[in-house]
Amino acid sequence: MTRLTDLPGEVTTLLTAVVEALDIPLPSNDEDDEAAHYDVLDERAAGVRIALSVLLEGAYYGALKDTTRYIRERTAQHPVTYTPFRSDRTGAEG
Repeated sequence: MTRLTDLPGEVTTLLTAVVEALDIPLPSNDEDDEAAHYDVLDERAAGVRIALSVLLEGAYYGALKDTTRYIRERTAQHPVTYTPFRSDRTGAEG
């Protein structure tokens, strides 16, 4: 294997779900947004960790699809609700 495209489709789909779960925007400088960012990232990381641990314990037919589905469902349960950081904001604007 030399490229990602050499991986089976189910593996690529699983890796995509992991990246989507963990790739969340940085929060604004507001303390509440920073706390919310941490909570979302912590919950999503826990979901990924659980899913991959279960997968490693014992793979079965359909395990990759089930793991991907679990990660996506858990991600949807913890949406980004805080204000993301924007570099074009100034301190005076909040």
